Formats: sequence, C-alpha cells, structure tokens
Amino acid sequence: MATTYINVQQLRFAWPDGDRVFDGVDVVFSDGRTALVGDNGTGKSTLMRLVAGLLKPESGSITASGLIEYLPQELPLRLGDTVADLLGIADKRRALLAIEAGDAGEEHFAAIGDDWDFLDRSRVALDELGLDHVGFERTVATLSGGESMLVGLAGRLVRRPDVLLLDEPSNNLDASARQRLYQAIRRFGGTLVVVSHDRALLEHVDSVAELYKGRIRVFDGNYSAYEAVIAAEQEAAARAVRDAKQDLTRQRKELVATRIQNDKGASAWKRERDRGGTPKILLNGKKNAGEVSSAKILLAKQEDVAEARERLDAAEETVRDDGGISVDLPETHVSTHREIALVEGLKAGEIYGDGVGLHLRGPERVALTGDNGSGKTTLLRAVAAAARVPHGFLTQRLELLDEDATVLDNVRSAAPEAPQALLRTRLARFGMRGDAVFQKVGTLSGGQRLRAALATVLSSQPAPQLLLLDEPTNNLDMSSTRQLQQALTAFQGALVVVSHDEAFLDGIGVTRRVGLVRGEGIVEDVPVAA
Repeated sequence: MATTYINVQQLRFAWPDGDRVFDGVDVVFSDGRTALVGDNGTGKSTLMRLVAGLLKPESGSITASGLIEYLPQELPLRLGDTVADLLGIADKRRALLAIEAGDAGEEHFAAIGDDWDFLDRSRVALDELGLDHVGFERTVATLSGGESMLVGLAGRLVRRPDVLLLDEPSNNLDASARQRLYQAIRRFGGTLVVVSHDRALLEHVDSVAELYKGRIRVFDGNYSAYEAVIAAEQEAAARAVRDAKQDLTRQRKELVATRIQNDKGASAWKRERDRGGTPKILLNGKKNAGEVSSAKILLAKQEDVAEARERLDAAEETVRDDGGISVDLPETHVSTHREIALVEGLKAGEIYGDGVGLHLRGPERVALTGDNGSGKTTLLRAVAAAARVPHGFLTQRLELLDEDATVLDNVRSAAPEAPQALLRTRLARFGMRGDAVFQKVGTLSGGQRLRAALATVLSSQPAPQLLLLDEPTNNLDMSSTRQLQQALTAFQGALVVVSHDEAFLDGIGVTRRVGLVRGEGIVEDVPVAA
C-alpha cells in the first residue's frame, strides 16, 4: 500500500455558542497506528469528526490520502435494520440476490460495480472479529452493544479505507472482544487514528498524539513510552521550579540588602552633614553621586527580582496540574472479619445455570469479570440488595447525581447534617474548589462529574463501607481514571468492581477475582497475590 497520511494545517474551529476548540492547530498523522489522547473536553472527538468531514472548520486545511472511514463512539442504530445494513452492503446484497435469481437488470450490475467479492470480504471481516455466528439478515435489535460496535467496525474494514478513525472502539466490549479488536488494529495497513482510554489498546500503537492546551504534540512509541517521556519532562520541570524559587528568594534577599545598604549610605551623609566642616558644595556632590549610584544599583536589583519572577512563572507553566485527589477516609474502615454481604442461590433465567452465590467479608477488593451477558451487573445489584453495611453504588452513567442541582447541593443531599464548611473542604480534596461547587452537574465535564460523584458517595452519612462500581472507567480519560484510582486507594472498606479494564483493576489493588460465564454462573473465585 502507498504511504497514507492526514495533514492538518492551521485548523480553527468553534461551536455556535462561541466556545473555541481549536485556534491554529497543526498535526500530521503518518501511516501506522496513532493514539489521540487528552483530557475530556479537549476536542479529540471533534477533531475526528472534522477529519471525517462531518464538521466544517472555520479556516485552515485538512487533507488526507484516499478513502476515510470513521467509527464514532455511538453508532446511529435503527433496531429494524439488519447486519447487512450496518455493514453498508444491503443494496449490493439485494442486487446480487436478484442477479442470482435470474434478474439481469442493469441497475443490479450498476449497484455492484466491480465489487463482486464484497460478500466474501464481509463474511471474513465478521469472522475475524469473532462474529461468525452473526448472519447478514440478523436485526440490530438482537445484537448486544459490543456486537453492534464490532459489526460497525467490520463494515468500515470491508470498504478497504486508506485512513481509519476510531473513537472509543472498545467501549461495551468484553475481554475476548477487545482482544479481537486489538488484532484488527494491528492488521490495519493504512493510517489509523484511535481515541481511547483503554490502556491495553494504547499499547498497540506506533505513536501517541497528545492534545494539550489547544496544541497537538506527537510522541514516538506506545502509551508506556509516552508516559515515560512526560514523566521525565515533569521531573525536569519540577526541578526547574525549585531552582527558580530558590533564585527568586536569593534575589529578593539581595534586594533587601541593597535597600539596607542604600539607607546606610544616606545615614552616613546625614551624620557628615550634622558634624559640619565639609563644604556644602562637596557635601551636595557626595549626596547626588550617592543617590545616583544607589538608584542604579536598586533598579538593577529590582530588575533581577522581576526576571527571577518571570523565570519562576515560566517554569511553573511547564508543570502539569493533573487535578489529583488526596483524601483520608478513616470512617470507611471495616475490620477483617466484618460481614459485608451474602448472596445465595441467585438465579436470572438461564444466565447462572443452577444459581450463584457470593460471600463478602472484611475489606476485600473483588473484581467481577466475564464476557458481556454473563450476569456481572445483575450480581452486582444483588450484592447491593444483600449488603449488611452502609454502601454506595457508582454506576457507569453516575445516575446518583441530580443533573439540575449544584455540586454542593448533591453532596449536601447525601450528608444533610454535615456543616457546609466540612462539605466544601471535602469537595476541595476532590479537586472542586471555589465557584466550581456552585456549578450545576449537567454542565460538568466527565472528569468533574466523576469527582462530584465520588465526593457525594464518600461523604454520605453514614459513610459507606462497601462500594459497588459498574464499568466506572468507561468514557473517562486517563487523567480521570488516575483520579478514580487515587480515591479508591484511600477507601478503606470493601470494593466490588465490574470492569474490563485490567490496568485499572491492577491499579486499585484487587484482592479477589470472580469470573462468570453465561449459562454456567461463577466458574472462578480465586484470591489475587499481592
């Protein structure tokens, strides 16, 4: 395949309400696999839609080689459509069936053109993504969210694009489906740009393009290599800030010393004047010369202080504020032998076979794993219903938050007896300070919503000693995922987490894994070595 690319030059774009997203962005995506990363709200999905031609820039240019295909986060689905519709081959397939039935109408041949192997390619694409059980006539209504996403990807691959844009393609995919997605990404031979929070997926890319403060910077290597570069840069930036602070302190001390020395010079002149004996013309000459010299020295030292201040400001600009969460939650502590929850004989149609049970004791950190449809969320809800301690439930969509209420009001609703000063202090520890606590939840970014939800759950009275989390990292950027890990590390109670994100599970220190298989129930319940 010839070299493929995307070339973005001086791109400017703002939403109709005036919110500016890009103001002169330049970036080139070469052939190979590139991850586009950045915090929620920085414009990653907007850039993908601009490249795909779904949005029009104010100015600047976007050029790309060959055919571009784009897979959005949310596929536009009509439940009555078939898999053939979702693949984009429905018209060609109807034409082929008509020809095979003996109808030689020119319109059928025109619909197919030269693409006579489209059906075979479609079948191969589905099979390679683990969808060999999915037929072309099957309706979208019968597909899971993960299956719909994979069929959508297969449809893009069937059209043999030169440029492939994927926006959070692993959302709603279970572990086995994610592995097939990774294989498809590795096989793609053109220019592929993927937006994803899936750490495992990000290890399969050739480069990382970071969208930060309105600019894009490209790093060679996978996400681990990118993290290493950023960590080294931040370490150097922190040293530069320390050095600049020390220099500013020294310059300020020297400025004070200069002023003291100038004052001493003025006092000496006054003493000489008061003693008398020195001709007035000489005395005034000394005064003028001393004042000029002192003023020059003082001005030079003031300039040194100003320059030192500028160097410190510049150094601090290079230090990133990751909005870290730092909380102490002793009230969530549970003893080793405390009974947390007991689920016995749970049945849900044919999902669990003869039924399942789960016994939680002490500050366990349990990961519920399994393919889509294996009953993880149903078991999680059963644990909530059987809880013997105060508990909080953090769902993927954070439904516990009132969208029309402020952040502070949401937290107050969970702890109505707590003083407002205490609630604001708790919110500050979750990175929400000042006027941010008075924002309505509906206006918050994904990361802000997460912090508000955590503050609400963990500020509840009584404090939760069991936390239940259902795919908490879906649609979170890497920074927000780190913040979630920080908060859960401080939590001293029991955790039960449904997640396909293995890096996240490792990060929160899972101590027990419970694996489920549809039709069989729990097939694995093992401790995790520390």
